[in-house]
Amino acid sequence: MPAGRQGDSATALGPGLAILASMVSVNAGAAWAKGLFPVVGSEGLTALRVGLAALLLLAAVRPWRTRVTRIEARNLLVYGLMLGMMNLCIYRAFERIPLGIAVAIEVTGPLAVVILASRHLRDFVWVACAGLGLWLLLPLRDGAASLDPVGVMYALAAAFCWAMYIVFGKRVSTLKGGQAVAWGMLAASLFAVPFGVAHAGAALFTPSMLMGGLAVALLSSALPYTLEMMALARLPQRVFGILVSAGPAIAALAGFFMLDERLTAIQWLAIALVILASGGAAATAGKR
Repeated sequence: MPAGRQGDSATALGPGLAILASMVSVNAGAAWAKGLFPVVGSEGLTALRVGLAALLLLAAVRPWRTRVTRIEARNLLVYGLMLGMMNLCIYRAFERIPLGIAVAIEVTGPLAVVILASRHLRDFVWVACAGLGLWLLLPLRDGAASLDPVGVMYALAAAFCWAMYIVFGKRVSTLKGGQAVAWGMLAASLFAVPFGVAHAGAALFTPSMLMGGLAVALLSSALPYTLEMMALARLPQRVFGILVSAGPAIAALAGFFMLDERLTAIQWLAIALVILASGGAAATAGKR
């Protein structure tokens, strides 16, 4: 291999491994969080996850040391709002449907980013592939496995928020040293924490729940979002879409090993089709 290509591969390897580590971390944290839902609900866990992650990141990064422009502040606000809404919606989906299915629906958000950025008719093949996967996955046909429709709607809302998270995350990824994630997580906590406090009240502040929430915040927010922001700064959106397409499979495995969530063969096939559509769309867009 020519030296230039070796250098390009080495340059891409670091961000690629960061995205993989991010997905493993966030899905392990999601499985851990789902086990705590009976105590404080999805709203309470979202508040703990986002609020504690914001405190950790603010203490570690101290983003106020660098001034941001008005445009950057506006993008950070939208980025943080999408982050908070995405967390709340996907946790509500996790309450009602298996992790792997929820994430398979959610990952259509990054797929939409890839498709909308493309200008080739061939990409609609991937739309059809994803549509087939969702048709197999969702209870839209006779004999389909029963899924809570409210959980499906929350997963779709999380997909939209994830798409906006990628778009606005790319816009603020030029901020150095994790500043974008710290400011974004603070904005997300201002949205999510009131929901959790209103739902769970004093149960959020017991020592055992705070420790559990801290573990979730580290695994599902502080670590993965920092890794993603590092990768977004060095990768095009389409390449990010290829890498995150493996998310549903990782989520399904986390659900299986940590929560004993067992999917049918049809549901695994549907997840595989969504992964194929996401990765394929990003790959063909990258070639053009």
